Amino acid sequence: MSPFLGEVFGTMILIIFGAGVVAGVVLKGTKAENGGWIVITMAWGLGVALGVYAVGEISGAHLNPAVTIGFALIGEFPWSDVPAYITAQLIGAFIGASLIFCQYYAHFKKTEEVGPKLAVFSTDPAIKHTPSNYFSEVLGTFVLVIGLLFIGANEFTEGLNPLIVGFLIIAIGLSLGGTTGYAINPARDLGPRIAHAVLPIPRKGSSNWGYAWIPIAGPVIGGGLGALMYAALFEGVIYSALWIFIGLFFVVLLISFQLHKNNIRLHKNRKVYHNPKEQKA
Repeated sequence: MSPFLGEVFGTMILIIFGAGVVAGVVLKGTKAENGGWIVITMAWGLGVALGVYAVGEISGAHLNPAVTIGFALIGEFPWSDVPAYITAQLIGAFIGASLIFCQYYAHFKKTEEVGPKLAVFSTDPAIKHTPSNYFSEVLGTFVLVIGLLFIGANEFTEGLNPLIVGFLIIAIGLSLGGTTGYAINPARDLGPRIAHAVLPIPRKGSSNWGYAWIPIAGPVIGGGLGALMYAALFEGVIYSALWIFIGLFFVVLLISFQLHKNNIRLHKNRKVYHNPKEQKA
């Protein structure tokens, strides 16, 4: 198996477990319905661990564009291979999400609400606040990438590393994931969101593309900062890209504040438009 196919297969495994557990918990009529957040985070972590076990020796098991870009920024991965890895991860995520749609088709039909159907495929904030949602994805992915580098810097009994990575995912989900659903992986969110948009899901509603940029920009910036900060603090190597990513983080944060203000203004205008009494006042 080539590294490209390894990333496709490993990311597919990750999504089968991750999207699968969400489907089991949120869709109507499953035996796991209302299983809760602990169930979701455990399955996501074990899904990542199995994906790493499956293809770690083949591709390095990045399974995440934020990891691929972060490693490339500090010289741990060749930039020439980055586009192929990201493409493979998106393909694998799309395939995994499509298989879960087939697995739970009857339950998609039984579920009336559109929100749970989208939640199977992609993330959405518990409270919509653009700056906070963006920061949440940055911080979660920062912890992920710097955590992966911590793990790689230590020696474990042979074969335990993927399991430790899985525990890292569980810890991030339990501690930081309750705000946005912790995408911490652009492919994990974008590939399945595309699947949601194109698959014949009964009464599926919108794919919420207005939010989709956050689980892409946040993880890429957070992953880059995690790798670059690790190099600076633990290896004594300060890359010029560190200052670029710090600046990029603040620029996007400022943009997110402006977008949030625009959303509030738009909401108020709609409220006034639909309330003639308030409009007269």
